[in-house]
Amino acid sequence: MESLYKKRVLIIGATGGIGRETAKLVKSSNADVFITGRNSEKLNAVATDLGLPANRVFQLDITDSSAVESVAAKIHAEVETLDIVINSAGIGIIKPLEQLTYEDFDLTVSTNLKGTFNILKSFLPPMKTAKEGLIINMPGVLGKTPMAGAGAYSASKYGVNGLVKSVREELKRTNIRITNIYMGGVDSPFWDNIDIKVRKEKFIQEKEAARAVWFLCQQPKSGVVSEMVIQPFNHQAI
Repeated sequence: MESLYKKRVLIIGATGGIGRETAKLVKSSNADVFITGRNSEKLNAVATDLGLPANRVFQLDITDSSAVESVAAKIHAEVETLDIVINSAGIGIIKPLEQLTYEDFDLTVSTNLKGTFNILKSFLPPMKTAKEGLIINMPGVLGKTPMAGAGAYSASKYGVNGLVKSVREELKRTNIRITNIYMGGVDSPFWDNIDIKVRKEKFIQEKEAARAVWFLCQQPKSGVVSEMVIQPFNHQAI
């Protein structure tokens, strides 16, 4: 296991349940933590909880490529390159096709797929110069297997899966590692605005999901965990 001591770690989407708990674990491991989030109020609350200074906290909408580039420039001006980038940002719209609007589909793809593209475009080049680094993405199990009503979400996450695996092929002559973690149902705010019946008491807990991400941050340099799957016992889709 590699130590996180003084590692420069960015958690994108730190205002979400998994992102917030991951940030706590990474910070407790004495890493140099940067965080982003869309909601400034939630972001400031997380920053206060972690004791982070203002130059480690950035409000960010990952659908805005110029905003992602700006945040990356500010971070790289301070640390030159990051050791680890964790992308836990995303949006979930679960509706049957006849209820799914064009706007729903566009927002889902723009956030989950284009947002991941924006992150890679802005944060990968310094890693390529350094020839090392780790990027962790969270396509979720719906990036591998479909679910009724998840047309937009699955399309976006399947896209992330393909994008990341293609980029991984470009990095084979470097020590840059890319890890995809495929999580099943997690008891997080993701489900707050989704109108389907779920048994959240059977879901993975946020803190347990975050511990999986924290573990992946410490994978040994001699190898790479290309994929991890973690699912509830009652819903093992993969």
